[in-house]
Amino acid sequence: MIVVTGATGNVGQPLVRALVDAGEDVTAVSRRGAAEVGARIHRADLVEPETLKPALDGAEALFLLTSSDFMAKGNIHDLMAVVRDADVQRVVLLSSQGVGTQRHPSDLEDAVKQSGLQWTMLRPGNFNSNTFQWADMVRTQRVVEAPFADVALPAVDPVDIGEVAARVLREPGHEGGIYTLTGPEAISPRQQAAAIGDVVGEPVRFVEQSRMDARARMLQYMPEPVVEITLGILGAPSAAEQRVSPDVERLLGRPPRTYADWAARNVVAFK
Repeated sequence: MIVVTGATGNVGQPLVRALVDAGEDVTAVSRRGAAEVGARIHRADLVEPETLKPALDGAEALFLLTSSDFMAKGNIHDLMAVVRDADVQRVVLLSSQGVGTQRHPSDLEDAVKQSGLQWTMLRPGNFNSNTFQWADMVRTQRVVEAPFADVALPAVDPVDIGEVAARVLREPGHEGGIYTLTGPEAISPRQQAAAIGDVVGEPVRFVEQSRMDARARMLQYMPEPVVEITLGILGAPSAAEQRVSPDVERLLGRPPRTYADWAARNVVAFK
């Protein structure tokens, strides 16, 4: 059995779907309890590790996705103790590219590596789905406001992340693997807005925010240290953060999906 945490999110949903379609026995874990048809459903909050324990009974592998709440209030060592005591053999952690570029702390990865279990790290960069934050502006004004208009990053489709996770959870040979997951090409916010305009069938005007204005908006829903790190990546990415990784194509046998493909599949959010 494979246990998937964060099962109702942008990555968790396509991951559960891919595992169910492949005939796997899946337990989908989330705080809300909803999940893909065909999976066993378990409600748990990783901030309280004991709530996960019943879902791990008989599990061979765990996909571990932690929320911002967990980062603020959870204890990764207590969580990994519960996982280890349940005799789970393998953990696939959704980490971040920022760990590899030393922008983000490595606490989660370190705890998983030190758990004594077999592990695999997935390190995605910027998500295409981050642009859902523009949806209301696009629907009501046909405008996008964002900083760093022409700084391009190879944003990745969450469906690709889910399919990569399904592959490494199901196949042997990924123990100790660290995979950086990106899209097929670097794309700027201005280009993303144009792609949304293409799929909604009307021009979407781009308005470049100042760093200060972007910071003030982000502080409404993100802690200050996270805001500063995020603005650093978006505004002054390193060469590694702008580089297209071969890992998605190598693992899936096809190129990563483009941002235009993501926008077309999610057009209803912007109509």
